[in-house]
Amino acid sequence: MPCPEKKGRCGIYDKMQTEYVVMTEDSIDKDAILRAGRILKEGGLVAFPTETVYGLGGDALNPSSSEKIYAAKGRPSDNPLIVHVCDADAIPPIIGGELSGCAGEWRKLADAFWPGPLTMIFPKSTKVPYATTGGLDTVAIRFPSNKIAAALIGAAGGYVAAPSANRSGRPSPTSAKYCREDLDGRVDMIIDGGPVGIGLESTIIDLTGDEPIILRPGYVTRDMLREVLGRVEVDRAIISDDSSVKPKAPGMKYRHYAPKGDLTVVNWRGPLTVQYIRKKLEEAALSGRRTGVICTDETAGEYRADLVRSAGARGDYEENARRLFDILRSFDDEGIEVIWSESFSEEGLGEALMNRLKKAAGQKVVEPTL
Repeated sequence: MPCPEKKGRCGIYDKMQTEYVVMTEDSIDKDAILRAGRILKEGGLVAFPTETVYGLGGDALNPSSSEKIYAAKGRPSDNPLIVHVCDADAIPPIIGGELSGCAGEWRKLADAFWPGPLTMIFPKSTKVPYATTGGLDTVAIRFPSNKIAAALIGAAGGYVAAPSANRSGRPSPTSAKYCREDLDGRVDMIIDGGPVGIGLESTIIDLTGDEPIILRPGYVTRDMLREVLGRVEVDRAIISDDSSVKPKAPGMKYRHYAPKGDLTVVNWRGPLTVQYIRKKLEEAALSGRRTGVICTDETAGEYRADLVRSAGARGDYEENARRLFDILRSFDDEGIEVIWSESFSEEGLGEALMNRLKKAAGQKVVEPTL
């Protein structure tokens, strides 16, 4: 089976033929799932839906599969991959040693949030190759709730490494359309299972230390985790661009989710923010640049730009999160060169929403002034 992007001596990559199949959670194509499982067992790659975003799957226990994932995405090899399972009993064989401290409480989290959008980090066993963990002695594990994902993981042998199914740095795909746009010719199969339900990647919690630490916020919020464990902290460290710094979880070190246009987040100060963005739109229009705005239903009618996209009603964080990556992709579709976004509250799920939005903007956040 050919590798994604087989590189020749001249540095040019040969594309593979990507199979594209369509199914739903209520009507799973079992024959296609068996084919996809064989592809993964033989070292190939399959893009597939989860409840969060689409994932790019490879055999988590095969180091060459993980290397192919990095190549297909153009992803730095020190950025760890998440191992997806479809049975909690699959966890013990891939974690190392006796679990103590907060790691010993993982079953409480599993009972509360699995299957679902939560990733836990453990010490790894020798069964998991360093190619999958980005060179770390820890392994990130998730049990997705999407039925197509579960069927594929089972058909593949139970352990599927899967980052988001996009080229590295681009917005994560919430539909198969964007998987195809980024990965056609780079992977063996794309499974189109329709739009995802959540739209942001899973929450990641590190259980390897003395206390549980959230490394990436997501649908499972800090308050939800604290209800189960009683104590949870958030990693506030600013990860350096220094190549010697190893990220402990996907998305910690490198810029992610970025549209091609220049994105700036404007702190929400009500009418002042609207006036500020309108002024910036006028200035950009005079220079001939194509403009875009991310806003809410309440303010969408206030802006005149080449593309105005609402994330839904202000305060409806689930809808805001569900729309975000699709909105970022739509600006690329329309060739938008400069984008301004209203900010959102960082309470509850809003923390994850703003985490992704700030990363998409390269942390460029400004106060509105006139």
